[in-house]
Amino acid sequence: MFLVAIVLASALAVPLLGGRLGALAEVRLRLPWVLPAALALQVVALDVPAVPGWLRPPLHVASYLVAGVFLVVNRRLPGMALVGLGAAANVLAIGANGGVMPASPAALAAAGLRPDPPGFANSAALADPRLAFLGDVFAIPAGWPLANVFSAGDVLIAVGAVVAVHGICGSRLPWRRPR
Repeated sequence: MFLVAIVLASALAVPLLGGRLGALAEVRLRLPWVLPAALALQVVALDVPAVPGWLRPPLHVASYLVAGVFLVVNRRLPGMALVGLGAAANVLAIGANGGVMPASPAALAAAGLRPDPPGFANSAALADPRLAFLGDVFAIPAGWPLANVFSAGDVLIAVGAVVAVHGICGSRLPWRRPR
């Protein structure tokens, strides 16, 4: 939800910054079905009760790898390099921890989340996390809208998404390169 909120806020700012929001509808994406497929894999891994526990971690990692295909084939779009870097950081952390994103107990507490959720969780406090600095170490505090934990990779993905939206729409932003 954090990323969706960032992208929506970014899109709302496009007209204020002289961009044309309709340009998003004109973008010709390569393999557009790949992102919904990656999302479906993640939903199956995290939310379908009939999926055996041993299958959840590999499906979770696979969802990121499938999304990576979309990023590679659409790499010429603005912001995709940042999105790819953030996704790669997340996949490294998740892959190094058996399919679970390591979460900082302090960040989980700040967000009002349980450190040990029941069943498989995409993000959880781990006893001996690998690459913990790439894990969910930041928090939107409990009581705030969208309270949750997030990683440096998530920040890169969000910034890349903002760059993509404004780059495609032609808004006037400081990082925009002249054509």
